[in-house]
Amino acid sequence: MQRRTLLGTATASTLAAISGCLGSLTGDGSTGTLATHVSDDPGDIADFESCVVTVTAIDVMSAAEDAKEPETIEVDDAEVDLTEVKNEKSQLVSEAELDAEDYEWLRVAVSDDVDATLADGGGDAEVKVPSNGLKMNKEFEIRADETTSFTADFTPVKRGQGSSYNIKPVSNEVTVTYESEGTGTGTKATSTTVSSEDGTDTTTG
Repeated sequence: MQRRTLLGTATASTLAAISGCLGSLTGDGSTGTLATHVSDDPGDIADFESCVVTVTAIDVMSAAEDAKEPETIEVDDAEVDLTEVKNEKSQLVSEAELDAEDYEWLRVAVSDDVDATLADGGGDAEVKVPSNGLKMNKEFEIRADETTSFTADFTPVKRGQGSSYNIKPVSNEVTVTYESEGTGTGTKATSTTVSSEDGTDTTTG
């Protein structure tokens, strides 16, 4: 059973129709569903009244030997307020059908235009994201007729003095859940290595 409370049901339905198109991205054969969620681990999120990031695309890399380039799932600018998805909450940002196979990693592309306001009347904050998105070096499967739920945690981390922050991945909160369609049951994997494009790697077990 998935451990998180999902937000934005109406948004999820819209994204499923727009970004999924429910057609295989890699070819014929068995397919499954990849549902990508965003959540926020505490970090320095308590400094914010709001911190809205915009997810623009999801990239996935097949583990097939002949795979050379990642596949890109376009996202219709899904906005996520990280102050609203803390702890056990998450928000669905993309749902798409992929070929049933193994994948090496997933990357969330985030717009560099982050709308952030500090708490207690602190005004606007400067929040930067990695130039090439947030890459999760976590192997996962797409299983035939099943939904793979990939939940990636981001959090703002203060950079020096003042009101400057960086968005960073939170390695020990990245989860992958497999759920058979129509059964509501599945298994979850939590061991992962998370890497941002600025070269920061963290491994957990």
